[in-house]
Amino acid sequence: MKITSVHTAILRIPEDDPLADMPEEAGRFRPVVILRVRTDAGIEGIGLTFYGGAMTGTLRAAVDELVALIVGDDPLRIEAIHRKLGAAAGDNCGPAGIFTLALSAIDIALWDIKGKVLDQPLWRLLGGMRDRVPTYASGSLRRGLTDDQAATAARRLVEKGFVEMKTQMALPGDPSPAEEVRRVRVVRDAIGPDIKLMCDLNQRWRPEQAIDIGKRVEDVGLFWLEDVTACDDYQGLARINAALATPIAGGEYVWGIVPFRHMIEARSVDIVMIDLVRVGGVTQWLKVAGMAEAFNLPVVSHVIPEMHLHLIAAVPNGLTVEYMPWMLKLYQETPPIERGQLVLPNKPGLGLTFDEAALKSFTVA
Repeated sequence: MKITSVHTAILRIPEDDPLADMPEEAGRFRPVVILRVRTDAGIEGIGLTFYGGAMTGTLRAAVDELVALIVGDDPLRIEAIHRKLGAAAGDNCGPAGIFTLALSAIDIALWDIKGKVLDQPLWRLLGGMRDRVPTYASGSLRRGLTDDQAATAARRLVEKGFVEMKTQMALPGDPSPAEEVRRVRVVRDAIGPDIKLMCDLNQRWRPEQAIDIGKRVEDVGLFWLEDVTACDDYQGLARINAALATPIAGGEYVWGIVPFRHMIEARSVDIVMIDLVRVGGVTQWLKVAGMAEAFNLPVVSHVIPEMHLHLIAAVPNGLTVEYMPWMLKLYQETPPIERGQLVLPNKPGLGLTFDEAALKSFTVA
């Protein structure tokens, strides 16, 4: 089997809030590059990538240039393709940035093809540890909301059956520690003591801030504090982790597999968060998950739940899937949630089919 043709497009996806109908900012969009890889066996694999921002056109060009190098290659030889693309471009412009983002889209599409060739859903092909995975609502309890809005959104998520959800601190306007603590208590009071509540800081605190405020909210019973300081300040993260009882999660902002080694060896985090796009695709994601398992650490995902659920379900140390549903509108059908868990699809590969009408409405180039 050989790769015969490829196609890319840039989409603008609304960053709305379909879970609680409480968007932080109306009218915000995320630019996304989608990829189709076709073979002479009539099988098509799909992939996507993002984080290009104002350079999304450059990202699309990088995907086009890289994937053109593998037309005629066997799509099942995924590691060989990684090595080929790395030698052609990555050794000079990687392992982070545009190269890795482009490589991820290609890698995802290749694994989709492999699952379809073998007639297996990706989660089963990669290990098949479980056929359902816990999931948490994300994107509804953002820092830009008022207290009343956050409380209303939180209650709506509970009413929809979510038993895990994520809020944010590091509020706008450089508030006092007391204000930060007050806000997270608003959310906890709205949902009760039994819901697992995570909190994301998006790297906005210094280590001493994280330790101070983190200690003040320990009685709130947070499931984790996420990205509490700069992602590559491994020693600072380790100081925070050692000082707090609340588990520390991190990893979504780092690129490739090597930074995860430094992060894990420094004992910077208790929970390893792997971003499928920044890490380099399915191939690299699995390597980080194995590394974390060797240190007895669980792994969690970042965005794109329709793809990440396969990976969390496949590995023995998969913990939960971030359910941020922005991209779900691209597909004809996506996995359902039952009693707070995502049900894994039995269709081969990713089990996803693009909704052509939706693609047409979102396509800008």
